[in-house]
Amino acid sequence: MFAVGITGGIGSGKSTVADLFAMRGVPLVDTDVIAHRITAPGGLAMPSIATEFGPSFVAHDGSLDRAQMRALVFSDDTARSRLEAITHPLIRAETERERSEARGPYVMVVVPLLVESGSWKNRVDRVLAVDCTVETQIERVMRRNAFTREQVLAIIERQATREARLAAADDVIVNDAVSIETLSREVDALHRQYVSLAGT
Repeated sequence: MFAVGITGGIGSGKSTVADLFAMRGVPLVDTDVIAHRITAPGGLAMPSIATEFGPSFVAHDGSLDRAQMRALVFSDDTARSRLEAITHPLIRAETERERSEARGPYVMVVVPLLVESGSWKNRVDRVLAVDCTVETQIERVMRRNAFTREQVLAIIERQATREARLAAADDVIVNDAVSIETLSREVDALHRQYVSLAGT
């Protein structure tokens, strides 16, 4: 099935845009949702995480202790690599399973780290980037997650630059102080284009 990869930096509003496509009957495969599912209580990744990192990284309910893991991987690149070695193959397998089961005019795969991963651009037919200024990202994430400015900047610095995302994109939606009506019109136009490209 024709696949569109949608990406954007933290706070860009890619989930909002993806939801607008879903309202038009497009099935979504969200790698963030999958990542949360495999690290939830009883999740596929949890036995390996407990073995690799120890029980202190497992919350009382059996899920990943996200705050503790976030603090570790932001200060230790080796730990990040160890975590990714566990989670990335599982996320990839679950993504492919969901893609194969998707029914619709085309499928949209939500991949926050599409540019960073290197291989994703070759696994979708088209890349859509949701873009906004760094200041907008900071404001949104501070408001949404109650993070400090420094915490948000640390996350942004670990993600691809705006320039790299825009260079990788076939299509761009600018989501910077625009109304939902404006976003909807842009989504409508791209949706028609994708349906045509998919030949459905």
